[in-house]
Amino acid sequence: MKSKLIILMVLLFTGVVSAQMRKWTLEECVTYAVDNNLTIEQFELDLENARIDKSDAIGSLLPNLNAQASTSGSTGLILDPTTNGFVSATIFSASSNVTSSVMLFDGLRNIHRLNRAKLNALANQYRLDNLVDDIRLNVANGYLLVLSNKEALKVSQAQYAVTQEDLKRTKELVESGVVPRGDLLEIEATVANQEQQIVNGRNLVLLSRISLAQLLQITDYENFDISDEEFNVPPADILKYSPKVIFDKALSFRNDIKFSQSNVELAEKDLQIAKGAVFPTVGAFFNYNTRYSDQTRDPFTGEKIAFRDQLWINDGISYGAQLSIPIFNGFSTRNNIKRSQISVDKARLQLEQDKLDLETTINQAYVDVENNAKLYEAAQKTLEARRLAYDYTKERFDVGLMNAFDFSQAQARVDNAEAEVIRSKYNYIFRIKVLEFFYGLPIVLN
Repeated sequence: MKSKLIILMVLLFTGVVSAQMRKWTLEECVTYAVDNNLTIEQFELDLENARIDKSDAIGSLLPNLNAQASTSGSTGLILDPTTNGFVSATIFSASSNVTSSVMLFDGLRNIHRLNRAKLNALANQYRLDNLVDDIRLNVANGYLLVLSNKEALKVSQAQYAVTQEDLKRTKELVESGVVPRGDLLEIEATVANQEQQIVNGRNLVLLSRISLAQLLQITDYENFDISDEEFNVPPADILKYSPKVIFDKALSFRNDIKFSQSNVELAEKDLQIAKGAVFPTVGAFFNYNTRYSDQTRDPFTGEKIAFRDQLWINDGISYGAQLSIPIFNGFSTRNNIKRSQISVDKARLQLEQDKLDLETTINQAYVDVENNAKLYEAAQKTLEARRLAYDYTKERFDVGLMNAFDFSQAQARVDNAEAEVIRSKYNYIFRIKVLEFFYGLPIVLN
C-alpha cells in the first residue's frame, strides 16, 4: 500500500512538472490570445448589445399589446362605474382593459432603424474581427522576438565555450613563454565580457517571454515558455505583386476598411432617420374594456348580477386612428438633419483617410521587405567574411604572431556579425509575414 502511494505521488508530481514546463507553439499562442483577450471579450459584449438593438428595431414594427386590471372599494357618495350614476353606499368594483396600438407610418423611421441596427451589428463584427487580426499579428511578432533572443543567447553561449578553450590554450602558451601574460589578461577580459552578454541575453529572453505572456493574459511568467523550434526564412514570393495589387486586394477584405465603410452606411441611415421626422405620423389603436360593481342589480328582479355576467354585459370596445403633423418644433428637426449630414461627411472623410493610411502602411511594408532582404543578405556576407578573418587571426594568434587584444577584437567582430544575422533574419521573417497578412495570407511560420 505504501509503495503504491509513493508511485502515485511520483506520477502526480511528474504530471504537475510537465504541465508547468509546457512549451507553447505559435498556433497555440495565437489561439489562446484570441480566446482570452479582455478587449475581445468587451467587443463581443458590444456585438451582443448590437444584436439586442436589432431585436428592439424589429419589435418597434410590431403592434404592442397591454392588459390592465384593477379593483377598489369605496364608501359614501360615489360614482357607480357600471351605471355612471352617483350612489350613496359601500361599493366594491373592478375593471379591466386590453389595449393594442401600432404605428402605421412614421416617415419610414422604424424601417431605417431596423436597417441601421443590422448595419451596427455588422460593424461591431468587423471591429471585433479587426481586433483579432491585430492580436494575431502582435502575437506573431512577440513570438519571433522570443525566438530571436533565444537564438542570440545560444550563439553567445557557444561563443563563450569557444573563448573558454582559447583561455585554456592561452594559459598554456603563457606558461610555455610563447605569449606574454598580458594576452592572458586580455582573453580573461573577453571571457568576462561574454559572461555579461550571456546575462543580458537571458534577461532579454525573460523580458520578451513576459511581454508575450502579457499578450496572452498569462500571469505565470516563470512557467511560460515557447517551443524551441527554428524557422527558416520563407521565400519572399509576395514581392512578385506590386504594392498597388496588394492594396487593391486588401481593400476587398480588410476588416478595418469594412468597419470604416459600415460607419459611413450607419451615418447615412441616421440621416434618413432624421429626415423622416419631417413627415406626418399615422397610428392606430384598439381597446377592449369591461367592469364590475357589486351594486349592479337586474332591473326586473332586483337581484345582484353575477360577476361573470357583468363582464359580458358591461364590456365595450374602442378603436381609431391618430394623425400627427409636425409644423414647428423650434428648428430641432432641421438641425438634426444638418448634424446627421455632417456626420455622413465626416464618416466619408474618415473612410478615405483609412484607405490612405492602409496604402501608406502597405507601401512601407513592401519597402521594409525589400530593405530587410538586402540587410539579411549583407549580414550573412559580413558574417562569412568575419569568420574567415577570425580563422586567419586565430592561426596567427596560436603561433604567437598576434597579440590577444587584436585577437579579441576579431572575435568581437564575429560575435557582432552573428548577432546581426539573427536580428535581421527574424526581422525579415516578420516583415514578410506582415506583407503577406495585408494580401490576405494566414500568419503561418514554416
